[in-house]
Parts: sequence; C-alpha cells; structure tokens
Amino acid sequence: MPKLFSDPEAIAQEIIRDVGTDLVVGLPLGLGKANHIVNALYARAAADRTISLTFFSALTLEKPKPANLLERRFIAPVIERLFGGYPDLAYADAVHANALPPNVRVIEFFFLAGRWLHVPFAQQHYISANYTHASSYLLARGLNVVLQLVAKRVVNGVARYSLSCNTDTTLDILRARGEGRASFKLVGQVNSELPFMPGAGDLPAEQFSAVLDSPETDFPLFAPPSEPISDTKYAIGLHAAGLVGDGGTLQIGIGQIGDALAQGLIVRHRDNAQYHGIMKLLAPATEQLSALQTGSFEKGLYGVSEMLTEAFLGLIDAGILKREVDGVLLHGAFFVGPKSFYRALREMSVSEIARIQMMPVSFTNELYGDEDVKRRARIDARFVNNAMMATLMGAVISDGLENGQVVSGVGGQYNFVAQAFALQGARSVLTVEATRQSGAKAQSNIRWSYGHETIPRHLRDVIVTEYGIADIRGKSDADVIAAMLQVADSRFQTELARQAKDAGKLPKNFEIPAAHRENVPERIASALKPARQAGLLPTFPFGSDFTDAEQRLIPALQLLQEAQRAPRRLPGLLWQGLTRTPDVADRECLARLGLHRPATLTERACRALVSAALQRSRAG
Repeated sequence: MPKLFSDPEAIAQEIIRDVGTDLVVGLPLGLGKANHIVNALYARAAADRTISLTFFSALTLEKPKPANLLERRFIAPVIERLFGGYPDLAYADAVHANALPPNVRVIEFFFLAGRWLHVPFAQQHYISANYTHASSYLLARGLNVVLQLVAKRVVNGVARYSLSCNTDTTLDILRARGEGRASFKLVGQVNSELPFMPGAGDLPAEQFSAVLDSPETDFPLFAPPSEPISDTKYAIGLHAAGLVGDGGTLQIGIGQIGDALAQGLIVRHRDNAQYHGIMKLLAPATEQLSALQTGSFEKGLYGVSEMLTEAFLGLIDAGILKREVDGVLLHGAFFVGPKSFYRALREMSVSEIARIQMMPVSFTNELYGDEDVKRRARIDARFVNNAMMATLMGAVISDGLENGQVVSGVGGQYNFVAQAFALQGARSVLTVEATRQSGAKAQSNIRWSYGHETIPRHLRDVIVTEYGIADIRGKSDADVIAAMLQVADSRFQTELARQAKDAGKLPKNFEIPAAHRENVPERIASALKPARQAGLLPTFPFGSDFTDAEQRLIPALQLLQEAQRAPRRLPGLLWQGLTRTPDVADRECLARLGLHRPATLTERACRALVSAALQRSRAG
C-alpha cells in the first residue's frame, strides 16, 4: 500500500530518501501534473545543489498573461474566475526568467503553442518526438519517478486511483515496469475535480509508492475556456465534415477547427438539407460539392483520438458518435478542457462513462499490438489535425519555423498520418488557414516552399483550407500544385503559380479555373452569414465560460487587435467612438472593462475605441 501524505514538502522528502538525489521525473502532458509535489521537489533542488533534478514533460500549462491595458481589463477577471486557486508551476516561471538553477533541467517534447518561442533554454532542451516515442525516451534517460494527478474512489473501504486525464504515456511506462523493463516510483496527488475514468487507468493503490491527499493541496483544474469560432475556422470545419462517411471512425485534434468540424457534423446529421445549402454557398465548384458526403449518420461513428475533447461529447449527445467497438464509443489518451467538460464527465452515469475509455497513447496512435482488432475497428477512418502552413507540393508545417524555433511539437500528427496510409479506406485530413496576418499585411500560409517540414510531401493526402478541399494523395506534382492553388487565397494565387511555372513544375499555359479565383475572406463571410444568423453556426457551439458581456466584447477586441496592425484605421475608430452614444448593452460591456467612467485620457481613448469596435463588430 502507498504511504499517505498531507504535506507536499514531506512527500518530496520521502521521494528523495527513497530514490536518491539523482531524480529523473516524468510529468504527464498537460493537465495531469501533480503541481504541489512538482513545486516541492523543485524548491528542494533549488535550495540544495547536490540534488540533480530533471523534469521530462510536455504541454506545461500556464495562465494567460495580458499584454496591454484592454487585455488586462478583460482577462484579469476571467483568470480569477477560471484559474483562481490553480497553483503555478515554479519551474515554468524560472525558465521564462532564465533563472533555472544549474542542477535543474526541464525537457519537453511538446509546447503550448507559441509560448516558448524566443526562450533559449526551452528551445535548447526541446526534444522532437512522436507522441508514441516519448515513453521510450523517458525510460532511456533513467526515469525513476512519475508524478501524476489522480482521481480517488473508495469501494468497500478500499481506495482506487484513476489516471483520469493522462493515461497516455503513464500506462505505457507502467507496462514496461510490469515487464521488468523499467523501475520507477509512481507518486500520486489526489484532486477532487478530476473525473474518475474507468478502464485501463483505474489502478489499485498498490501501484503507487506514495500519495498526497489533503484538502489543503486540492485545487481547481486548469480549465481554458472554449474559444470563439471564426468564419475561417467554420469554413474549414464544414468542408472537413463532408469528408466523414457514415459508419466510419473519427479522430480530431485540439482547437476551434475540431469544434467547427463537430458542429458541421451535427448540422449535417440533424438537417442535411441545411448542410447542403451551406455547402452550396461555400463550395464554388460543382465538382467539390458533388464529392461531399451530406447524409445523416444512421450507423454512426466510432471515435479514437489521442485527445478527448468537449466536441466528442457533443457528437455523442447528437447521436452521431454511436458505433460501438466492444461496448465503447470513444477511446482517448488525454484530455484538457473547460470547466463544463470536466463537470460533464464527472456527472455521467456508470453506463455512460463506461462507453468512454482512456487508453495508452500506443493504443490510440498506433496499430502495433492487437493490430487485427484495431484494423477491424478503425473502419474508413478520418484523422483530422491542424497545421500552420502547407507547400504547393503537399508538405505540411505544423510544429516549427524554418529558423529552427519550435512553436509546439509533432505530437501525434505523424502517427495519424501513418495510420491513414496503413488502414484500408482511411484518410489523413490536415487543415490550414489559407492566410495569416503579419502586421498590417496578410500573408499566405500556402507556400511554394518552406525550410522546415513536419509531414513530408511523400505523405501528402488531403489538405483543407477555408476555400475547399485538395485531395492530393497519389497524384503527380503538377496535379498536386493545381489542387493546392485552388484552395489558396486568390490574393496570392498568381505569384504562387508563377513560382511553380518558373521551377518547371506547372505548364506555362496553366490557368487557375475561374470558379477558384474568388477565394477571398469576404466570400466566406457572405456564404456563412445566413447560417450564422439562423443559429446553425454559433460562436460557441458547445457552451462558453464567458459571460454574455464578455462574448460581445470578444469580437470587438479582436477587431481592435486587427486595427492595431494597421494603425491608419485607428483614427476612424476613435472618431466614431467619440461621436456615438453607446446603447445599454454596450454600456454593460464598457463597465465590464472599467471604462464606464473614464478617469484619464488613456481610458477615454480606450472607451471610444471599444465603443466603436462594438458597433462595427455587430455590423459585420
């Protein structure tokens, strides 16, 4: 039985006494970190340089940090409401400040997107790894401690602990320990908000050497709010929804595009005539529309995804995710999400939660091991994941920049691309926003070439932008380039085509079809406007932790952020705001930002800008 502790310093002392002063500590990706024990061990190592401490982890979660007055006024109450009481990880603060003690190392194989750009220590100690390889790298480094947040349940006086949100690598290294290939101490910290997930991660107490269990160290789970879905992301999700066949298998990645895809599937299932009408406006070419699947889901889908998201629960509720595999609708390996998501999992009945099984990442992301069983289950799979850029020849950039800086990580993206080629009828669908803003200018995310690749062009399959679907598996370079040009933004098509022709990869007389020469954001907004107004494509399809006033403020603040990239737009906004009288709803928004009674010139200017932005965001 494990030793039970109520004090993090005491359990840290026990770990050092039991294991020694050379500590190689595995921390789960994302939510499942035992923060109090992590901080106690870090404090011991910071105070005693004879202790060598290495944290091996991924996706260190941090509270948002506002950058200016308006951000601070908006986000500070949200942080307090959603993250108040969440204990910050001391090592993360030290890495940001370049103040990590010389006897402490922090190694990650996946970053919170963009958070560690231009942080030399983090960039230098990043390990590029497929998600499924992380456990072997841990073991190769001499892993001797795993710290994990757990849920607790007492049955007939006997405690059991659930790995809950992070069965991913922990179950794989526990298997290695059981087979005699590893020796480490599993140490748990009980959290009362963590859902107790049944299945392979439901462990007897004997698996743990020590457990921290005290009301004093209980804390609210990290709960990032759902983000609003833009027209661009909805367009991508709707296109991708037409690639998913009834009776198939679905994996979706993190973020708004996954939510948009799920909502697109829900619209298609509940009223495929409405879905067909949306797509008729959105897809300019008849051949694209005719290739889409628009029917409802009679057989239903089975889900297998490294990340379990709130969107999957929405698909279960809508009667779409209903194809069971051995009594299970959805297999996942980790989760993190908003408070409503955790609450929904906690409040499920025994029979409901039994249909959602948390598994090792080797199960969700690979075919090895019980391969015949997995192949029979993963029928007509669609693996849908996000990317930053794509080249005209079908290579995809998802994790880093051409100067070597890491934005996020490979994660499981390659795993799912590989599965798509290994499984009969499966496809890898990689989604890319066609453009991004760089200062006042738009830049194309469809590039002729780029000095870094996550997925090479020989694994090209399906790429989706807001402008359509490029089905490029098994096609010649010229055909691939032609297909990619059709889903690129029209402001960049001519130059991209010229580069391809100059390289001899396109015929000199090649012309982009007229139906694809209207790829501009205004067309997307116009195509989606009727469905938006009808409530079919809500900004937050699965609910929101933001108040009504905050939801009205979000598009206004986004508009202001865009205006700051083109400063010549600001005087017009300022004048509009100074010369209008806000209505009751706008005054509520201004009060939410503390701008209802501006006391300084800066506050008066901010009030005017926000007032104008509120009016324009509604008009848009």
